[in-house]
Amino acid sequence: MMRNLLLLVALATVATCRPRTLVILENVLTKETHSSFLADLGEKDTDVTYKYATDSSLTIKKYGERLYDSIIVLAPSVAAFGNALTPADFLDFVDAGGNLLMTASNKVGEPIREIAAEVGVEIDEAGTSVIDHMNYDVTDEGDHDLIVADDFTKTKVIVGDSPAPVLFKGVGMAADSDNPLVIDILKASQTAYSHSPDQDILEYPLAIGSSLLLVAGMQARNNARVVVLGSHDMISDAFYIAKTQTVMGVAKEAGNRAFASAVTDWALKRNGDLRFGAVKHNKVGEEPSDVAYRITDDAEYSITIEEMQSGKWVPFQAKDVQMEFVRIDPFVRAFLVPDAAGVFKTTFKVPDVYGVFQFKVNYDRTGYTHLYSTTQVSVRPFRHTEYERFIPSAYPYYASAFSMMGGLIVFSFIFLYHQDKPKTE
Repeated sequence: MMRNLLLLVALATVATCRPRTLVILENVLTKETHSSFLADLGEKDTDVTYKYATDSSLTIKKYGERLYDSIIVLAPSVAAFGNALTPADFLDFVDAGGNLLMTASNKVGEPIREIAAEVGVEIDEAGTSVIDHMNYDVTDEGDHDLIVADDFTKTKVIVGDSPAPVLFKGVGMAADSDNPLVIDILKASQTAYSHSPDQDILEYPLAIGSSLLLVAGMQARNNARVVVLGSHDMISDAFYIAKTQTVMGVAKEAGNRAFASAVTDWALKRNGDLRFGAVKHNKVGEEPSDVAYRITDDAEYSITIEEMQSGKWVPFQAKDVQMEFVRIDPFVRAFLVPDAAGVFKTTFKVPDVYGVFQFKVNYDRTGYTHLYSTTQVSVRPFRHTEYERFIPSAYPYYASAFSMMGGLIVFSFIFLYHQDKPKTE
């Protein structure tokens, strides 16, 4: 009996460790039109809860704590969320470390636009679409707003390796130039612009060319992630099984499914999440300890870094991780060399300056969570018994001292024993 009870407790503990994801649907039809996306989401080792946008029981926090790790909003045209939820509630959720993925469309509602604007992404007004007269799909009905997009970000951890072109039909976005945290995940081509297909262009569009975003992301300073897809249809079943073909191109399988899966993995922190483990430092040839270093010692530093890939922790591999040995300013900056187990190491000579120093690793790269580690140590000068008896650089001073002594002896001898001959008249 006790064994079964312990097993149940263990299973319950494992279950509670799974990430919790809330999916907010616009209506009942969304489950049918986006069944493939939702099915893929259910296979991502996360506990998924479904709610409708207008549900009166919709809530994302309780007693000031987040109820979910991530929220996916598939309700682009919602005018107001149920249970009096406001855009500020979703922004508080992100401030508390939660992840957020939203879809928009050319019928985008004000709540979605307001949330996006607060994270540095401006969504064009309802009724507008991304139009491209050069890169539209052959199945387009005449407005040239069903486009083929392939200008992905170069960050593979977000979009995967060599993503295929995707179909896009939705609203355009622009990044806030004052927000350096916004990531251009998918941009429109140079010939695209955002406007209403049924109206003449009398004012400058929100954005044109490569400044027009189709999918945007943002990683906050607390490592929370936000992704905004300008097209609700691009993750639908119809677009998942479609083919892409521009007027001058060849028919290809649309990469929407692989792209949506990769972006969702990144938004849910199933990819690109970093953590560090054991941090060790010691004098070369000795065991790790907290003993103070002496100036000019040869020191060794190591840190274990792991990366989340497809929901599993694996050793991180990179060649651009640096360690700094800092006392106000860095005195030493060295690249860390990883091994197969994700242990990054380097050796260096402690500077000829004593004081309180820090081993610091500050790794901040696009697509990865910010990794920061600091370890404080002391550096002492030589003790009076540790100096060399004779320092080679002081030989000129030794020579001058002994030459002075020798000169004094010669002068004293001459002064004492030398006698001038008396003068004779």
